[in-house]
Amino acid sequence: MFGFARKLWSDPEPVASHVPRGVRVYAVGDIHGRLDLLDQLLAQIDRDAASGADLVKYLVFLGDYVDRGPDSAMVIERLCREPLPGFGAIHLRGNHEAAMMDFIEKPEAGPDWLEYGGRATLASYGVPAPVEDAPPEHVDEARQRFAAALPPHHRAFLAGLRSSVAIGDYLFVHAGIRPGLPLHRQRDEDLLWIRREFLTSHLDHGKLVVHGHTIVEQPDVRSNRIGIDTGAYASNRLTALVLEGGERRFLCTV
Repeated sequence: MFGFARKLWSDPEPVASHVPRGVRVYAVGDIHGRLDLLDQLLAQIDRDAASGADLVKYLVFLGDYVDRGPDSAMVIERLCREPLPGFGAIHLRGNHEAAMMDFIEKPEAGPDWLEYGGRATLASYGVPAPVEDAPPEHVDEARQRFAAALPPHHRAFLAGLRSSVAIGDYLFVHAGIRPGLPLHRQRDEDLLWIRREFLTSHLDHGKLVVHGHTIVEQPDVRSNRIGIDTGAYASNRLTALVLEGGERRFLCTV
């Protein structure tokens, strides 16, 4: 259906995995500046959560809140506040947040981030984006203006993003993990950027890994991982994985 989506053929279903008794987890895939879809999905989650009034409920956001879509600044603002009353919220760092902060701190990182979708993020903060092949001084001017336009609470939110979180038998990360490396020795670079080595691995990682980063047409359920980046910025499909006890299901905006 989506020409940009990488086709990933399914392995056998994951072995039985559980979150702690009395807990329900909603893991949200890559948002990429689509505030409209985030609000739609949060409304679905709020309605869904009515069936578990006595449960402890967590939202786990898998990163890539910015770039490509039109409302990166408003997505960050929405996540800075309590996304849903009565829910705990855990925000992970994506490679796009890392690239955005690199742009502020390292002038040489500018061209790469702009090509990743950073121009849309600049526009959402009211900063004119330099044209393609702009001279370095124009890129540096945009960098300085962006650094001044980024609200302090947005900067604090971005600085406080986590690389991973484990809940029960699940590990939540943005991109994946390095197969064969113990979980406590994983590098942030892999957690944010890895693809092929992780996606093609059939190893038991010790926990079932829930990730985004690699676009698929529908949730990609494998024996050792579940991918839920359904390309929201272009497909209008923002996906959440719902975990309770040993059960799993999905919510989606379309």
